[in-house]
Amino acid sequence: MLPAPKPFTSLDWTPDLVDALAEASGALARLDARILVSPVKRAWGLRASWTGYAQALKLQRFEIDEIDVYAWGCGLRLSARKIADTRIDPFADFDCWRKRLAEPHGSHWREDLSFTFDPPQGWEAAPQLIRALGLLDIWCHHDPSIAPWLGFPIVLRRLGLTTPPLPCLVIGDPAQRFARDARPAQLKRLLKRVNAAADEGLVRLNLLEAFRGRAAVAIAAERRPGKLAQFGALCLTRPALAARSVAPALSITVSGAGKLLVRAADLGLLVETSGLHSWRSYVTHDIAVALGMAPPERGRPRDYARPNGSVAELFEQFDRAMADAEILS
Repeated sequence: MLPAPKPFTSLDWTPDLVDALAEASGALARLDARILVSPVKRAWGLRASWTGYAQALKLQRFEIDEIDVYAWGCGLRLSARKIADTRIDPFADFDCWRKRLAEPHGSHWREDLSFTFDPPQGWEAAPQLIRALGLLDIWCHHDPSIAPWLGFPIVLRRLGLTTPPLPCLVIGDPAQRFARDARPAQLKRLLKRVNAAADEGLVRLNLLEAFRGRAAVAIAAERRPGKLAQFGALCLTRPALAARSVAPALSITVSGAGKLLVRAADLGLLVETSGLHSWRSYVTHDIAVALGMAPPERGRPRDYARPNGSVAELFEQFDRAMADAEILS
């Protein structure tokens, strides 16, 4: 094992580090506060876990894109996407991680460590976020597996920095495992990555809330919505879709599911990813924007805070579907 580098908690503070800490702490607080009151927090949590897991795979040098993790999570292989060439199952740790994210808050962060933790120099005086990053730094130095990266959102919650687990906050740097000395620049980069991950999580929450409103308004405006209402609720838990996966979920034929997908795409709810005439695959509009597959909307966003009539009924239907879905909180 390589000798441990000087811990983050003992680094000298500079104005740049202080600014980076303040920005990262503020971004964490904003996302945490919004998640607590969001009507789509369960759907966001599922999607954020795919995002976070994709980041952890990248930190482990797996050549897998985020859209491939989404497709895997939805039980779908997207057309025109290459199958990852790997000798091990990259998703072997996902289910266990999701269960750990849903564990009660009472567990102590030390319980997840595979080594004996001795508080480093400066631990007691360090801010909580610096402690979390310092623990991540020590952890990944001892453990070459994916566990340290996946453990960081759990550590943040158990240290009291977030209220629910925020699985999008998987951050790190593979170079941490080979560090030898004090790294103020590396700590600053990690703080900026926390800031960026929290800001991106908030952006995607806004996109998902907007998608929920867009779907309800579009479906309510249809004269003969048919299965569109159930489909809109399905999209919250399955943002990557194809006719062969939609058909059994809605108890319709594959042909009928294909027509429903085309109809939803015409309403602006889906974006096609395959470019094929048969076996088309789609992602929801918010995911397409988040992953750069579709341009973001311009102008002032629509306000769906006080819907009336059939739109409100659809919101209630979406919420019931989310409550019934087998999703870990």
